[in-house]
Amino acid sequence: MLIIRDLKITLGARTLFENASFQVNYGDRVALVGPNGAGKSTLFSLILKQREPDAGTVERDEWTMVGYLPQEAEGHGDETVLEVATGRVDELPQLESRLHELEKAGAVSSPEYMEAHAKYDALNDAEVETKAKKMLRGLGFRDADFERKAKAMSGGWIMRARLARLLVMAPDLLLLDEPTNHLDLLALLWLQDYLKNYSGAVLLISHDRQFMDEVVSQVHEIAEKRLHAYTGNYTDFLRQREERYEQQLAAYKNQQKEIAALQEFVSRFRSVTSKASQAMSKLKQIERMDLIEQPLAPRKPFRFQIPQPPRGGQRAVSLVDIHMAYGTNQVYRGLDLTVERGERTVLVGPNGAGKSTLLKILAGVVPFQKGERDLGHNAKIGYFSQHRADTLDPERTVLDEVIASAPLLPENEARGILGSFLFRKDDIFKKTAVLSGGEKSRLNLIKFLVDPPNLLLMDEPTTHLDIHTVESLTLALERYEGTLVFISHDVHFIRHLATKVLHVNAGQITPYAGGYDYFLEKTGGLTDERAALTAA
Repeated sequence: MLIIRDLKITLGARTLFENASFQVNYGDRVALVGPNGAGKSTLFSLILKQREPDAGTVERDEWTMVGYLPQEAEGHGDETVLEVATGRVDELPQLESRLHELEKAGAVSSPEYMEAHAKYDALNDAEVETKAKKMLRGLGFRDADFERKAKAMSGGWIMRARLARLLVMAPDLLLLDEPTNHLDLLALLWLQDYLKNYSGAVLLISHDRQFMDEVVSQVHEIAEKRLHAYTGNYTDFLRQREERYEQQLAAYKNQQKEIAALQEFVSRFRSVTSKASQAMSKLKQIERMDLIEQPLAPRKPFRFQIPQPPRGGQRAVSLVDIHMAYGTNQVYRGLDLTVERGERTVLVGPNGAGKSTLLKILAGVVPFQKGERDLGHNAKIGYFSQHRADTLDPERTVLDEVIASAPLLPENEARGILGSFLFRKDDIFKKTAVLSGGEKSRLNLIKFLVDPPNLLLMDEPTTHLDIHTVESLTLALERYEGTLVFISHDVHFIRHLATKVLHVNAGQITPYAGGYDYFLEKTGGLTDERAALTAA
């Protein structure tokens, strides 16, 4: 289906790939992993023929239809969500126009014509609307959303609609760049199950290790300008990579010992007449050796000691008889909730159930119509929202922001923490005013970690983080002694942190006094909710 041979590609003065080879066969489930900037998205651009390699070849089966989901959504006009998912307004007319152009040019036997025709047929199918609705429901849309204008929705929702379109088209090779970024937990579980049974091949980039464990059967790592193949899921890859490193390191050390012994003989006896010929033989033996390079150790998550927050009262925060509505949309009616000191609580439930609203009520950032919110003794709240950067001083640099949050933190440790959260080299001297939304989100996250409150409320904190940074965050929060309430779609992150689950649905909250696996055991993995999402 897809073969990359002896690939070389450079960006500026930097070589991303050198003699790299890679293959994807029909039905494969492959994860592409590597540090930020290693070249994962660049490899996608080569497969999509958006750029050419400096050397090597990218060969695709001429019958292969390729579908691609980028990380960010493109702008949209007046089409509805359903029209985005069916492609009837933008993609279908474009495909029809391109087919006419290729027919006029006499290129009806070209791979481009065949691929465009396959996509056109998929979107022109009489059942396309029924298929699109099923995919949209699975990805968290309500039937009432189908006729909403896409441009009135967030970029994350538009990405879901575009993903629905891809799944409707069912390409032979599905390229997914961070597909879980914009999904809630229920939609992620639906997509996970869908991809397990997907008829085509899947090549994905993801920071969600549990998602990769469930979906993929191969991992290709970009390391030392090559692509290294491993069989199994992400956990298998970690084990095999460590074994491979130990074997390479042992081989390197053994060769170095052999070279040192030979070199010592040469140094001792090259001037001794009776041993000179032997010494020269040993020297030639060294020269003939195929030298083994010292392997680079696999990257490890950054570990740092999170400062412990001031101790609060036994009751961190409580809500009594809360009534909360957005206009005519009643989210909560008579809600009662108490969060105890030291709990690590994850909020789960379908999209639109009120999880983020509950966090905002706990944080005191939205008004409610009735009820009481009562903070515990000595409570210090930190609310982390993906869409909030007003705590950043636009005139400060990234490094200055961290130092200002924790004046006693040594600068070298601040730099280390910033590096683990993808702020490297000159990035730390950028003014916060020029940071992207993702960079601002990460910087706010760091500020919470270096000066933590005793009640930490976090809405999707792993978004915009790579897999190693998620692990660093997980390790830091495992040592956090305050109270944590969070929303996440990263199952690995949830499993390591949550000691309590609150299931939020239709304005009702059901507590489960155990971790995520206990919750799944008691609820059957929310089978009814997931089935309802995919009902026709």
